[in-house]
Amino acid sequence: MILDFRLKVFNTVVNYQSFSKAAIELCITQPAVTKHISELEKQIGSPLFIRHGSKISITPQGEILHRYAQRILGLYRDLNNEFASEKALCNGEIRIGASTTISQYILPVILAKFKSRYPLIAVELISGNSREIERLAAEREIDLGLIEGNSNIATLHYDTFIKDEIVLVTSVANNRSCKDEISCKELSQLPFVFRENGSGTLDVIDAALQEKGIQRRDLHIQLYLDSSESIKRYLLQSATYAFISIAAVTDELKDNKLRIVDVADLEISRDFRFVSLHGSYGKLIEMFRTFCLSNYN
Repeated sequence: MILDFRLKVFNTVVNYQSFSKAAIELCITQPAVTKHISELEKQIGSPLFIRHGSKISITPQGEILHRYAQRILGLYRDLNNEFASEKALCNGEIRIGASTTISQYILPVILAKFKSRYPLIAVELISGNSREIERLAAEREIDLGLIEGNSNIATLHYDTFIKDEIVLVTSVANNRSCKDEISCKELSQLPFVFRENGSGTLDVIDAALQEKGIQRRDLHIQLYLDSSESIKRYLLQSATYAFISIAAVTDELKDNKLRIVDVADLEISRDFRFVSLHGSYGKLIEMFRTFCLSNYN
């Protein structure tokens, strides 16, 4: 395997914020970890960590090195995967980034199946909003992203994963209205909770509402929350409404905790998409992407 081991030692120390834990992870001694970091510091000419007794923190120079190390190690991983045999692929590692809806409601089942079939492949999953995942993909801090929304950054490559529908829901206990269907005009009369700015879900909702001549600022928005889970919990304790992915409310609909309110002439759908740097698909990433497509239920 081609690898700059010193950079891997540095990256592991950053991830664990500990020399001793990094040593355990890498199966080397703690003095060996210290030596590798010291050699890097000599080469760069700056300290990479500040020691606070048994604790450490990364320096600004260390932050810069960490950004480059993520990209360099990603390139090494791509290179090794490209020349790996099918058998060797089953011992690799992949870093996946996913927007919150996908990471919470779509990927766990797929990852459980994937790990059952390929137990020796190490998978790291990072969750964030769609713009954060695109940034991580652009900076090679992840191998593959799965996002919501309709953005299109020139340096990134996008492929459709699955279709998703966004529905208007409220608590079954909400007595504000018992109507099962409302008009677009009636939306301005409802209290809402929305996802935070930067969310792919919010981008899609904005676009769909604007097609009907509705601006988000025209709606009565009580607050913004950073996840579908937070929104659902808020809905259950209030008389508010939210546009949310059908994938996120399946259990609450079955348990009769939330209900869908149809909005006449308003249909909000989107694609969940894979995102990566152009030309960065290695064999292992392509295998994982294919697995996702064939194992989503």
